Amino acid sequence: MKNQLYKQAITLLKKLIETQSFSGEEDKTADHIIAHLNEANITYNRVGNNIWATNLHFDSSKPSILLNSHHDTVKPNQAYTNNPYEAFEKDGKLYGLGSNDAGGCLVSLIALFKHFYEQKDLKYNLILAASAEEENSGNNGLRKLLPELPEIDFAIVGEPTEMNLAISEKGLLVIDAVAKGISGHAAHYNTTNAIYEAMTDIAWIQQYEFPKTSATLGKVKTTVTQINAGSQHNVVPAECHFVIDCRVNERYHLKEIFEILDKNTKCELKARSFRNNSSSIPTDHPIVKAGVELGRTTYGSPTLSDQANLSVPSLKMGPGVSTRSHQANEYIYLKEIEEGIDIYIQLLEKIM
Repeated sequence: MKNQLYKQAITLLKKLIETQSFSGEEDKTADHIIAHLNEANITYNRVGNNIWATNLHFDSSKPSILLNSHHDTVKPNQAYTNNPYEAFEKDGKLYGLGSNDAGGCLVSLIALFKHFYEQKDLKYNLILAASAEEENSGNNGLRKLLPELPEIDFAIVGEPTEMNLAISEKGLLVIDAVAKGISGHAAHYNTTNAIYEAMTDIAWIQQYEFPKTSATLGKVKTTVTQINAGSQHNVVPAECHFVIDCRVNERYHLKEIFEILDKNTKCELKARSFRNNSSSIPTDHPIVKAGVELGRTTYGSPTLSDQANLSVPSLKMGPGVSTRSHQANEYIYLKEIEEGIDIYIQLLEKIM
């Protein structure tokens, strides 16, 4: 049975790789997922490009586990030497855009769902959600789907973690900053240079450390990632624009981070969103304890995922390696998917 699930998962993953599915353009990969579920006689629902289903013997009186991963991808970078849309095997690897992030996770979770789909007397319901627009944190992905789903008690979010347990995840706060000055000729001394004004604030941001640290996520990390000012060499600019990327542990609310930065800088700050909060699951949660019993390690993840949209305890876990994501010539080991399906099944068997 597991061998059949694995072969079907690889077949689906190859179809997903060979179908362009940038964020917001996932309609064709959604069709492939629907066809795959139809072949297994699984009843599904579609909300935009999000596909979801519940186990056959769903019982609203029981708690429910969300099994979620995404089928959108980033655009391939210019360093690719392979065709990003050609799914091919070589040296035990399956190459192609989205193979590692997060196609391998998605097809493994679908295999897990299929394994338990017809079983009776489960302690938990299962809700499968193949979501769109994860890579761009779009409004038409999991955020749009969640109101349509039955009540969720906790979630497994499929992202490449080498099948270890990411029991917490940093939140993300992106801030657009504008430093103001006075425009004038570069030869004169009676101007206020917006670039220098920005430099003062950037220097403070660089040296400041938020005092609250996390056992799993460490410190808040604040980084200036973009800067833009000026139009020609002899004109002092009136404005300097820069962007601050804040990776936030669970000890802070995003608005609290914003207020600290706003209080200690002179520039004008505007947050793009306060939605991408940090996530976590207690270490004594049954799913975490089950994973540890299987020999999996726990850690805090610095990267953002659809966990940020969830208000319930969530665990990030899946086959593949996070550092391969978004790299040229993306790949996943076939063995990783096979082991991933097996570990997922063992994990739920311990609590079902």
